Formats: sequence, C-alpha cells, structure tokens
Amino acid sequence: MFVGHYAAAIAAKAVEPRAPLWAYALAAQLVDVGWGALIITGAERFSIDADLPGNALVLEHMPYTHSLPAAAAWSALGVLAVRLVLRLPWAAAAMVGAVVFSHWLLDFLVHRPDLALWFDGPKVGLGLWNYPVPEQAVEIGLIAVAASAWAWSRGRQGLGAAAAPVFVGFLVALQIIAMLLPADADPVGTGASAIGAFLAVTLAAAFADRPGRSGTG
Repeated sequence: MFVGHYAAAIAAKAVEPRAPLWAYALAAQLVDVGWGALIITGAERFSIDADLPGNALVLEHMPYTHSLPAAAAWSALGVLAVRLVLRLPWAAAAMVGAVVFSHWLLDFLVHRPDLALWFDGPKVGLGLWNYPVPEQAVEIGLIAVAASAWAWSRGRQGLGAAAAPVFVGFLVALQIIAMLLPADADPVGTGASAIGAFLAVTLAAAFADRPGRSGTG
C-alpha cells in the first residue's frame, strides 16, 4: 500500500483538525520513512521478485519498523514528537499517534505474510497485493471516502472544499507513477526514492491545508 495510507491522515484531519495535515501525512508514512532509512543502512532487507503478482517487493527482514511492537513504538514516538515540537493538545497528539499505527493495520490488509507479531515472532498479512486490481480499488476508495469527509469538514469551517480533490489528484498521480516505475533492487535508491516521495506528499499536504475561500479551496 502506498497512497492508501494517506486515507488515515485525511480522515484524522477531518475528525481532529487541530493538528496540521502535513503532520498527519508524515505520520501516515513515518514507519516507511524509518524503513527507507534502515534499508539504506542494511539494518532491514528486501528483495525483488518480478514473478509476483502486483507488488514485486519481498520484505525479508524489517523488525524495527513493521513488527507489531515496533509499530506501537513508532506511534508513541509520533505522539511525543508532535506534543513537544508542535505543542499540540493531547487529543490531537493522540490522533497523530493513531495515524502512525494505522500504517501497520493497513499493511496487514495488503502485505503478504511479512509483518511480525513480535520481533522474532510469526508473520502475518492478508496478501491483497496478490490481487492488483482489487488492491488498487481499495487504496483509491479509502482515499476518496476520507477526502469527502475532509472536504465536508473544511466546508463547515468556511475554509473551502477544493483543496481535498486537488490533494487527492496529486496522490492518484503519485500512485500511477509508482505503478509504472520498475521495481528497484538497490536499497539505497529504493530507500532514498521512498523518503523523497513521502516528503513530497508532506509538503503538498502543507499547501493543501491552507485556508481558502469557501467554495474555492
């Protein structure tokens, strides 16, 4: 899952608007930001199997980012970071932490069994990656539902609703690009590209979150 993770960020913004959208967007992929850094260093490992249907990634070793206890730890880190750096209220900080943890839950839907229940424990995953068309439909569907809620929330606040479809369009474009690009077995290139994409979405979220005239975004 790639852009589907941002559905949690957008939905959280609709429910708890006191945290900035860029913080939610970064939180949604914080686990994968860590993964990108750790595959560059070799602490976590992956390979590519072009014969796999859908996503060609074989995620061999990622206990520090994608195990269940690691996801909980990253979530706690997210809560503390936004509480200390952004001075958010506890409720908003907790929502950011929930978005961080949503990454593991959404990965559980699509990953093949590569998500450890504890650091060296059994691995789980429902494997929706093996069914590319339904998997893409789930991702885009989640984004569409969350964006509708966010647009409604912005409209109620008099901020304008057009930011939601523009941001979603950007996410869909990124998803298409990611689907068309060949899988890269180089950990440095893959890690750097992943981190760059996540930071680009974070920047786009900051622009999308700006107030606009009601009805214009």
